Amino acid sequence: MSQPGYFSDRSMARRVMSKRAVGLTYGQRALVVGAVHPLLYVGTAENTEHRMTPYTRLALTGHLFEAVFLGSKDEADRALAFTTKKHAKVRGALPEDAGQRHPAGTGYSALDPHLMYMTMAFTFDSAEVMYDLLVRTMTDGEREGLYQDYVRWAELFGMPRAAAPGSYPEFRASFATYLASDELFLTDEARLVGSYLAGQRVPYPQRMPLQQVTSAFFLLVQGSLPPRIRQMYGMGWGRAEQVAYRALAQAVRTAHVAPPLVPPVLRGTLAGPSAPVYKLVSQRERQLVGTGRPSMPGVDPRNWVQRNSA
Repeated sequence: MSQPGYFSDRSMARRVMSKRAVGLTYGQRALVVGAVHPLLYVGTAENTEHRMTPYTRLALTGHLFEAVFLGSKDEADRALAFTTKKHAKVRGALPEDAGQRHPAGTGYSALDPHLMYMTMAFTFDSAEVMYDLLVRTMTDGEREGLYQDYVRWAELFGMPRAAAPGSYPEFRASFATYLASDELFLTDEARLVGSYLAGQRVPYPQRMPLQQVTSAFFLLVQGSLPPRIRQMYGMGWGRAEQVAYRALAQAVRTAHVAPPLVPPVLRGTLAGPSAPVYKLVSQRERQLVGTGRPSMPGVDPRNWVQRNSA
């Protein structure tokens, strides 16, 4: 980084988000978990140009987020201005009931402080979980530092400071209460897209070795989900999946805690921005859509458009 950014090299945000193992998994996990919040999911789905191409949206989001975390202030400001312009148009109401807590007609807005906070909460939770799982276990002080960096990050996107709990322990207590509450609900579309992002609905085959890489990411994302979230999606998860998940996570973690064991040619892949890697997957989506085929297996684009424009 030739110019200073909003987060210094010593910040926990940069230390965590510069790890590619985190950058390539936290976004998928955050979207899969965040899909259980109907207002966030519907608000995004109804106002995105990439409704049929979730990985393209993920790649764009990853690029914007990394620009703020890892880029210079000029790069971050461009990403923030772009996002602010997009968010100004995001407002509406649920077209149908989404659980007892979210009846049809419930309004949403991208400028709602609580929804801004929930976006931060899902994102922070996933970054913390994936760093602990794939890099190393953070200390209490590091968790607090990362949390405060994320609050600052959300403030840059427009969230009022008062919308978030004041400390990491307060956040964890609040977030645990939310995950155990009756607020969680998956719309049919959220279940479909979340399953696709988590690899439960297997995407079209990729060329090797990208197919192996994406399969590994899916296993890590699914294994890291809270049990209730896996149950909501109907994901099968038994001993075999748990053993494979733990073995893979330990292998990635070992690469970070014992770099000498990693072949020199691979050491450079452990850190750096992750958005370019997502583009490899999003390119496949755009190719499929360009030929009239569904980007998500089993989804007829014509029926999708008809259902969501009714």
